[in-house]
Amino acid sequence: MTSTTGLTANDAPAPSIAPLPGSTLADMLAHFALLAPVFDAMPDIVFFVKDREARYAMVNRTLARRCGHKDDKAALLGKTAEDVFPRRFGRIYTAQDQAIIAQGHQLIDQLELHLYPGREPGWCMTCKQPLHDSQGNIVGLAGISRDLQAAEGTHPAYSRLAAVVQHIQENYVHPLNMRQLAQMANMSIAQLERYFHKVFHLTPRQVLLKTRLDAATALLVTHDKVTDVAALCGYTDHSAFTRQFKATVGITPSEYRALLQSGATRPDSARDANV
Repeated sequence: MTSTTGLTANDAPAPSIAPLPGSTLADMLAHFALLAPVFDAMPDIVFFVKDREARYAMVNRTLARRCGHKDDKAALLGKTAEDVFPRRFGRIYTAQDQAIIAQGHQLIDQLELHLYPGREPGWCMTCKQPLHDSQGNIVGLAGISRDLQAAEGTHPAYSRLAAVVQHIQENYVHPLNMRQLAQMANMSIAQLERYFHKVFHLTPRQVLLKTRLDAATALLVTHDKVTDVAALCGYTDHSAFTRQFKATVGITPSEYRALLQSGATRPDSARDANV
């Protein structure tokens, strides 16, 4: 499978969305509306359609609930992800949306952190597809995010694997030591990788990569030099950091920071609303 993100789970890909031959975004929304009861019945699936300005034009019940609106899906319409998610997440999602709309690239099996009820973060695998009108112009995008977080007890090794994930997140500056991680979980390296795939649908290296880039998006707000951010996130090669950041987020670190600065005049209360 080819991915624009560099993060894939070949054994359990998130659902993909085929392009829809519609003359306008409104036509496509009418098509998606026929499936709204299906998407609303899936508590572990977030579904959305956004317009060319990256504003929600359609959402399912799961997304509305996770943004604090219970079953009021209309409350999200006309807003961007930056309006309804906490700053750390919303800025990333909006920048990602803008890059997809501007460049017309698919996002396939993107490993992301989303918010669960009670503001608990959880892993998701996301696919986004640009939507084209009959002339080939991009008029928006559609996306699906599938939960990867497993409940404790769904796998006998879950608690040991969760401890490994926590260790990676707390020590992301250091290189990954698979032997040490396997010892922490009282497993062989092969068992650890196999169980990671089975429970989380991703590898330990994917967890490390995502954790580093999550830290980078926060550090870009307060650090002027991209080279400093790269070093603080465990990258000895600043060029490799820039390439991986663009592959995962959709834009370079410098472009991402410029997006943050362009929205700096907006009040924080708007970005953090309803979460």
